[in-house]
Amino acid sequence: MKILLIEDEVRVSSFVKKGLEEQGEEVTQAFDGQTGLNLACQHAFDVIILDVVMPIMNGIEVCNQLKKHYKIATPILMLTALGTTDDVVLGLETGADDYLTKPFKFKELLARLKALNRRKQLANTPVEILEAQGLTMNLTTKEVSRKGLPIKLTAREFKLLEYLLKNKNRVVSRTNILENVWEVDFDLGTNVIDVYINYLRKKAGQGFPTKLIETVIGMGYIIKG
Repeated sequence: MKILLIEDEVRVSSFVKKGLEEQGEEVTQAFDGQTGLNLACQHAFDVIILDVVMPIMNGIEVCNQLKKHYKIATPILMLTALGTTDDVVLGLETGADDYLTKPFKFKELLARLKALNRRKQLANTPVEILEAQGLTMNLTTKEVSRKGLPIKLTAREFKLLEYLLKNKNRVVSRTNILENVWEVDFDLGTNVIDVYINYLRKKAGQGFPTKLIETVIGMGYIIKG
C-alpha cells in the first residue's frame, strides 16, 4: 500500500512509519495539515492516516477539504486522542472512513488500514451484469435471478448460461459450446449439452411465458434479448 501519514507528533509518526515499512508498505509523511492536504491532492495514495489535532489546519478541516472540495475518494483513517462520541461522529460525518483512538496498538492500526484498502479495491471493481428477458447474471457476485427470483446454478450451468448470454441474439453451435464451456475441441459423443440446456430451461425458464433458450434445429441454441 502507498500510505500518506499526516501526524504532527514526531514520535508517533516515526513509530507508525517504521512499523508500516517493516510490513512492506510505502509511507509518505506530513507534519501539518496543509502539507498533508497538498500531498493528498498531488499524489495517489491507497490510504490516508490523518491525525485530528494538528497545526496550521486540523484533521477535520483537511478531511472536509479532501472529501467535499477536492472529491478525493482515498479512504481516510482518523487518529484522535479525542475519544468522545461527538468527536468520532464529527470525523465520520466530515468524510472519514474509520477512526482509531490514541493510544492504539500497531496491530489494530495495520488491520484497519488493510480493511480500508480491501474495501477500496472492492468498490473499484467493475460489476459486470448480463441480462436477457428479465434474467440477470452478476459476474462479480455469481448471482443469477429472473424477475427478482434467485436461481441456483452449478458451476457448469453458470458457465453455460454465461456463454449463451454473452452471445445473446446469436446462434451458438454445439461445437462452440464444447470449446468454450467444456474446453474440448472434439465431440464428447454424448448428449451432455442437451442435458445441461434442459437443466437451465427448468431452472431459469419454468413459469415464465417466454422461452429463455431456443433451439435452432441443425444449428444450435440462442438466447434472444
